[in-house]
Amino acid sequence: MANALFDYGRDEFLKGNIDWINDTINVILVDEGDDVPDPATDQNLEDILAAARVATGTLDNTAAPTTDGVADADDEVLSAVSGDESESLVIYKDTGAEATSTLIAYIDTAGGTLPVTPNGGDITIEWDSGANRIFKL
Repeated sequence: MANALFDYGRDEFLKGNIDWINDTINVILVDEGDDVPDPATDQNLEDILAAARVATGTLDNTAAPTTDGVADADDEVLSAVSGDESESLVIYKDTGAEATSTLIAYIDTAGGTLPVTPNGGDITIEWDSGANRIFKL
């Protein structure tokens, strides 16, 4: 597959139900040996099997500029990560309930940094500094 926005997440942006700056936005390392997220059909966090979720972090996106439909955030450090090899990242709006936590973006191509095998140390997610940053709507 290739990097993509989740269809349902796009709809939620258009309805004004996702606020990139003010909502809690999380990222998950995903073990695709347990579950492969589908941007065309998956909608909420409950659609990704718990066994596939290797590590989760909260993005610091409050100071990130949002110009030209581009989403950005500070690089994310996942601390003391252990578990299965992770082939992708999923970004989602965290509402505190899996059934309403909207999936936003699927990333499986990240400049040679995926897949990653956790070894108990920190994993740093360095977002692209190019024109499209994390993604562009």
